[in-house]
Parts: sequence; structure tokens; C-alpha cells
Amino acid sequence: AISRGGKCIQWQTAIVLLATMKSAVHEPGAINYNSTMSICRKGSRWQTALLLIAAMGRSVLEPDTITYNSAISACEKGA
Repeated sequence: AISRGGKCIQWQTAIVLLATMKSAVHEPGAINYNSTMSICRKGSRWQTALLLIAAMGRSVLEPDTITYNSAISACEKGA
């Protein structure tokens, strides 16, 4: 339970950091989204990873192979 709780904190922290970047002058890049999705995968947060890929698609960023692989991996982990 402790390790699962630690993973839960990691994905929440990553989401907060991504949101903070979006509200600051610096817009997050594909690497930031991909890294956050990878952290979501480790925390079994596949739904959050899919929300991130949707948010990325609504921004000026184009999802790439790494983005799609991160989302797929998160879904596999959550299944």
C-alpha cells in the first residue's frame, strides 16, 4: 500500500507541475506531456494519460510516436 501511495503522489505531482507550466510563460512541450504520461502509467492512471493526450491534441503540439506509445502503455498497465 505504501509503494502504491507513493506512485499516486508522483502522478499527482506531475499533473500539478504540468498545469503550473501551462499557466506560466513557458508552454509545456511534448517531452513534458510524454514524461507525465509515463508517470501516470507507473501509477496505473490510464484515464489521466488519455486526458493528457487529448489536451496535447487541443494545444499547438502534435502527439508523436512516443506520445502514442506512452498512452498505449498506460492503458496496458491499467487493464
